[in-house]
Amino acid sequence: MKQDPFTRRHQADWDQLSELLETVEQAGNRASRLGLQEQTRAAELPRLYRNACHHLALARSRGYGPRLVGRLGRLVLRGHQALYRSRPPLWPALAEFLGGGFPRLVRSRWRAVLAAGLLFFGPLLVMLATIQWFPQAVYTVIEPWQVGVIEQMYQPDSNERLGQSRGSDSDIEMFGYYIRHNTGIGFRTFAGGLVWGLGTLFFLAYNGLVVGAIAGHLTQLGYIETFWGFVAGHSAPELSAIVLSGAAGLELGWALVAPGRRTRLRALRDSARVAVRLVYGAALLFLLAAFVEAFWSSMAGIPALFKYWVGALAWVLLWTYLLGAGRRRAL
Repeated sequence: MKQDPFTRRHQADWDQLSELLETVEQAGNRASRLGLQEQTRAAELPRLYRNACHHLALARSRGYGPRLVGRLGRLVLRGHQALYRSRPPLWPALAEFLGGGFPRLVRSRWRAVLAAGLLFFGPLLVMLATIQWFPQAVYTVIEPWQVGVIEQMYQPDSNERLGQSRGSDSDIEMFGYYIRHNTGIGFRTFAGGLVWGLGTLFFLAYNGLVVGAIAGHLTQLGYIETFWGFVAGHSAPELSAIVLSGAAGLELGWALVAPGRRTRLRALRDSARVAVRLVYGAALLFLLAAFVEAFWSSMAGIPALFKYWVGALAWVLLWTYLLGAGRRRAL
């Protein structure tokens, strides 16, 4: 193939590669500087880079002009530097993610977050209220033997630790248990999005029903201070993390249901880049919730009223952060 037809055929790819490289170079090592649309477009960089390497080899083997060979050589060099440069240190990247990237991401996906919140808190509140009028409704979602175990865990005469049958010296062990348990719920809720979102819908509604059934049953029994005092402190990060995991799963499911002009696989890949970042933030909230649950919530000696105030403050601070942090630079 002569040089002119070769150039016309591949000119668009070279221009796109050059534009992407300019965007990435301006952002530097801090990937969170890229907006969501830029990050999606930048995902094309490896493919365009490989093509440019192939085109450079062809241009050299066919003896094309030095101007074209030089241009392709510069593109390949820039692409190599963009793809294989050293990664930024973990802690500055994490600080930037928490300082603004994560809250901006949550706000940018507000529709998915709102939908996940309704799917989780709707069944929770309905079940909690229903059990106050029909106490037997708890057995529609929880086995009788499990109800007995839950009642024992939150008996008002507990004077050492709440939430689990354990000794006072096992806080660290319970910290690990809570991490495994909570992140397991979050992962299933997120991964359920791969089944066209149906798994996410199920886990959000089901977990809402279970939490509502437990809360409603213990409230109906009068275990107010032991139960609500226990859950108050860690409820904000834990329940918010479940909702954010659900929002990430809904992002995956919607990509499969309505991919637009993209293939479903391509739409899933694009959505996964956003959804996984939501899951990173949710995982940090699960970690925080597990710490509070193991070392604060379980302490029976702290007055319940004080725990309520701390829990309410945690909700205010968390959602003030998610709704307000990082607004100086748009996502």
